[in-house]
Amino acid sequence: MSSKTQTTEGAMVEYVTAMIGGQLFGLPISRVQDVFMPERVTRVPLASHEIAGVLNLRGRIVTVIDMRARLGLPKAEHGKVPMAVGVDLRGESYGLLIDQIGEVLRLPEDGKEDNPVNLDPRMAKLAGGVHRLDGQLMVVLDVDRVLELKTEVQMAA
Repeated sequence: MSSKTQTTEGAMVEYVTAMIGGQLFGLPISRVQDVFMPERVTRVPLASHEIAGVLNLRGRIVTVIDMRARLGLPKAEHGKVPMAVGVDLRGESYGLLIDQIGEVLRLPEDGKEDNPVNLDPRMAKLAGGVHRLDGQLMVVLDVDRVLELKTEVQMAA
């Protein structure tokens, strides 16, 4: 499945949308492996608070990253079942815990803008730009940046 398609108006990019703390985020569909409901997440002793734990997903050990913690947001309300988006980086599997999964949006590549100067710095460090949609801003998550921070946290420990 290609994340970019050519049309008469230019290149289009597909994003899997997700809500985290009331903010709309988009992940390039080319980076998304799975969307699943995490079950039986096992905490990892001495792991950063951003690491929710690990789980077994169809025989693969997946590191689960709490995107609310990564973004400096408060924990989700109890009773709300989180979703997870599966991504890979250099052969390692990760699950990004999100509040809610949305739809797949096809947006023009040239509609993506740089991060606005007033974008919350916690989001800006993980964002690869934004798309202005009807009445809201979709922050494009840079999956590499989201996962790189994990190693910075480990090295600081």
